[in-house]
Parts: sequence; structure tokens; C-alpha cells
Amino acid sequence: MNRLRPGRVASADRPARPAAAPAGLRARWLVAGLVAVGVTLVAGVALGPVSLPPGSVALELLNLLPGVRLESGLTEREIAIVTELRLPRVVLGLLVGGLLALAGGCYQGVFRNPLADPYLLGVAAGAGLAVTAAIALGAGGEPGRLPMTIPLAAFVGALGAVLMTYLLGSAGGRGRSPATLILAGVAVSAFLSAGQTYLLQRNADSIQQVYSWLLGRLATAGWGDVRLVLPYFVVTVVVVLLHRRELDVLSLGDDEAGSLGLHPQRSRYLLIAAASLGTAAAVSATGLIGFVGIIVPHTVRLLAGASYRVILPLSLLFGGAFLALTDVVARTAAAPGEVPIGVVTALLGGPFFVLVLRTARRMLA
Repeated sequence: MNRLRPGRVASADRPARPAAAPAGLRARWLVAGLVAVGVTLVAGVALGPVSLPPGSVALELLNLLPGVRLESGLTEREIAIVTELRLPRVVLGLLVGGLLALAGGCYQGVFRNPLADPYLLGVAAGAGLAVTAAIALGAGGEPGRLPMTIPLAAFVGALGAVLMTYLLGSAGGRGRSPATLILAGVAVSAFLSAGQTYLLQRNADSIQQVYSWLLGRLATAGWGDVRLVLPYFVVTVVVVLLHRRELDVLSLGDDEAGSLGLHPQRSRYLLIAAASLGTAAAVSATGLIGFVGIIVPHTVRLLAGASYRVILPLSLLFGGAFLALTDVVARTAAAPGEVPIGVVTALLGGPFFVLVLRTARRMLA
């Protein structure tokens, strides 16, 4: 059988575009995404209770590259603030934001549902229940540090939740609608949240630690959390991006995808597992931070195109930049206090979700 070439699928039911047009668009937007990440990195490190000159911060960040030695003008105390306090937090925000946005875009393609999101599908609730159980059982580790058991527990919970949602949404037969899947996700989330509440009630000594985690936070004691999340980030990104072309084929339906040489169920299960792994790592590291998986992929879709070959890489970049900038707002808006980042993303995501719901009303009919 000939090698599958999903890149040609779009031309089967719409006029073909000039070959150079998509490539030029991708290059332009990829550069924009990389610039957004770079600007966010500098801004996130420079802004805070102690403001630092952005130019000096940029030079100090360049000094982290092998063989680079530039004079930034920062004192030893300011360099310590940059490298040991703020940079790990910003990097963690870039990783988590990229994972959540990438997972959201992946779920939307797998389920062919514009409202699919790690939180609406119950994935985050499953991971949250598993993490709460791990903390209640004493596996939470020291404050600010993420033990190895937490991401593994979150992955099991996330995968179980998405499986429950998919089975419940499919209970009515093959003719399930996007609305059915979302309702199934809401039901699963409610069930798992009830289980989480029960665990908290039975383990009152863990309420404060779990509660601060539930609101979402990027505070980290150092590079430990970043190093622990990084392997999950790499695996998720590699698997999803290598299979992003298959999402364009899956959008045509299982019968058409099968006729083109794709194994729909195998591809779907692999992508769901990868997206759930990324969501679990993000949730275990930073708590419940909602709406990133809806805001970023939909914005990319509106601005850069509807192909998942474009949506997923750009969601990864802009998702990281979005969450890192949101964290800057969270820690500066009420200085010297700090607003939970989950509250900020909810304030931004609530109105955006209403807008997406209105644009998707024809699919939900």
C-alpha cells in the first residue's frame, strides 16, 4: 500500500492552494511563536516585586548558553533572582502552557469537537482526583517539590477519566454528537470531583496543601519540578507532532481515513494517550489551570488556519507564552500578594468559552 500522505487530503474536497502559500504562512507564524516565547521569557524574569532591566535580563539569559559571556550589569543578588527564582518559574509556565494548549488542540482533532478540552472532557478532574489521593496517602512530598509518584498517579487518573468520558459519550451508538461528548465530560467531572471532595473530607490535614494546588500555581522551589516535567513534555510533544497530519485525515471520518490507509482507532488511542500524559504532567506540577486548551488552539485556528499541521505546533508555542504571561499578571496584579493563576485564566477563559460556544452552535444542534 502506498505511504499515507495526509497533506493532500484537503485538496480532495476543496480547491488546491499554491504550494508556496501554506509553507510561507507556517514559517511566518512559527517565527511569531518563537518571538512570543522569547519576549515572554524576558518579561517573566524581569517583572516582579523587584523589577529588573529587561535588556540586562536578556543578556544574563544569553549567558546561560554554552560559550557565551556577556556583561549584563546585574549584581550577584539580581543574578540569583534571575537564575534560581524567576527563570525556573517562567520555564515551568512555558512547559505547562504548551502542554495544555497542545492537549486541547489534540483532543479537538481526535474527537472532532471544537469544545474538547482537558477540563471539559474530565481529564483534569481525573488527574486531580489521583493527585489528591496521592497527597492524602502521604505521597505529596515536601512543599514546592514534585515527587515522581505524582505525575504517574495523575496520568492514570487522566487516562481513566478520558476513557470514561469516551465510553459514556458513545453509549448512544455511533451517532454521538459533540454536545453528547461534552455532557459526558461534565458528568464524569462531577463524579470525579465528588470523589475528590470525599477524600478531602476524610483527610482534613491535607486540605490546605490540596486547596492551594487546586487553584493553580507556578511557584517552584527550584529546577526540580522543571526537570521532572520535562521528560513528559518531550514524550507528549514528539508523539503528538509526529502524528499531527493524521488528525487532518481523522477529520474526514473513520471510513474515509481507513480508505486512505490510516488505522483510525490506533491513531486515536495513541493521540489520546499522549495528550492525557501531557495533561497529567501539567496538572500534577501546577494544579488545575483551566481554559488554556480552548483559548489558544481556537485563537491559532482563527489566525493561522484550520489544519492541525499548523494548529498544534503553534498552540505549543503560543500556549507556553500565554500561560507564562498570565503568571506575570497573577503575581503583579495584587502585589505584594499573588492571585492564583487559575483564577486569572478562568476570568479570561469564561467569556472566550461563551464566544466559542456561540460559533459552534451549529455543530451542537
